Amino acid sequence: MTVSAIQSVLQQLRATAQAAGGADSAADAVAGGSFADEMKKSLARVSNAQQNALGQAQNFELGKPGVALNDVMVDLQKANIGFQMSLQVRNKLVAAYQEIMNIPA
Repeated sequence: MTVSAIQSVLQQLRATAQAAGGADSAADAVAGGSFADEMKKSLARVSNAQQNALGQAQNFELGKPGVALNDVMVDLQKANIGFQMSLQVRNKLVAAYQEIMNIPA
């Protein structure tokens, strides 16, 4: 991988991090959305990322022009990280629920 390719990937990661923690999520927090709504939005974003990554992978396999392997790999990793994060949130929610249910009345 060349230095310019690495810098390009880093720039994409920074842009994604800013988009994930940017004004959109701050506006949602001020609006007072419920936890369930936020979970639905988050799961929809993860699903969209997975669908886009799979579409990119299929386009690369078919040899369509303009689809680079490094872009496909980055998109697949982004989708994987989003899925893993959602899985960890689910695990924490289940653990919290079980702990609450074990509190003596």
